[in-house]
Amino acid sequence: MNRKQRISLIILVSLFVLLYVADKFYFSRQPVLYPNFGIRIPAGYTTHGIDVSRYQKNIDWELVKNMSDKGQRISFAIIKATEGVCLEDPRFEDNWKGIQEVHLLRGAYLYFHPHKNGKTQAEFFHKQVELLGGDLPPIVDIEETKGASKDKLKKNLQDCLNALEEAYGVKPMIYSSVDFYERYLGNDFNQYPFWAAHYEQVHEPRTNRAWTIWQHNCKGRVNGIDAEVDFNVVNGSLYALKGLCL
Repeated sequence: MNRKQRISLIILVSLFVLLYVADKFYFSRQPVLYPNFGIRIPAGYTTHGIDVSRYQKNIDWELVKNMSDKGQRISFAIIKATEGVCLEDPRFEDNWKGIQEVHLLRGAYLYFHPHKNGKTQAEFFHKQVELLGGDLPPIVDIEETKGASKDKLKKNLQDCLNALEEAYGVKPMIYSSVDFYERYLGNDFNQYPFWAAHYEQVHEPRTNRAWTIWQHNCKGRVNGIDAEVDFNVVNGSLYALKGLCL
């Protein structure tokens, strides 16, 4: 083999190796279809959870916990507790108790009305929700303005977060879509854990700030629930999520 042939062979082998590595990396980062869950799950995440409200109706939490697909299980569940200053989710008590009985990590959220008093909303949530050791911190779901200005929205939200932190002794978490968060909250609330909603993304939510939980799909299917369900992954392990708990 002459010098020219050796150089050609080296180039050919190098190109083959490069293509092989690129191919392996690409496909290792692609979502995996879990037929039983009915959606694509982002690759590279080990801790999965769901969030529900009255729209999922009666839930068999034993079936939820025991479901497994390709080794993936539901590790945590977050449920709606209250909305605004006077509305309690009619399924809250059953769901809260049911999750505890099957020993899933659990959390509860307040659907926030930006045009209403933030402290009052926090106080109403606190009356309905007893958080115990091992539960996630209180979560404030903010995803619409309800006609409030940006300044009023921020003030009421901060009042709510302050009241919740005082009541439970832990920093609350904020849930929002990445677009709403960036448009209305900016960098003013980056000290709080962030549960980011951003669908149809492959690797992670497109946000400039740190995030803890990513709601990546709203059309999942889970045993024990006769409705579509929001699916979430944790940025890290289950231990990272437990580190935020009471």
